[in-house]
Amino acid sequence: MKEKIRTLLEDALPLVDFDSSFLFSELDSLGITTILMILADEFHITMEATDATPRNFKNIDSLVALVERKLG
Repeated sequence: MKEKIRTLLEDALPLVDFDSSFLFSELDSLGITTILMILADEFHITMEATDATPRNFKNIDSLVALVERKLG
């Protein structure tokens, strides 16, 4: 799942460093919204505005954990 998410996000946001130790600092509000929309569409989950937290956007692993929690 991690590689699938990485590929989806790198294709959509090629200028973002997804290897950053704090991904949230690499993103603006449009980037965060784009990521939430991509993940919601790809995995058929509902994302909320409250999911856009620094904790959930720390790195790729935290995004994978977010998706896994939503898939529950």
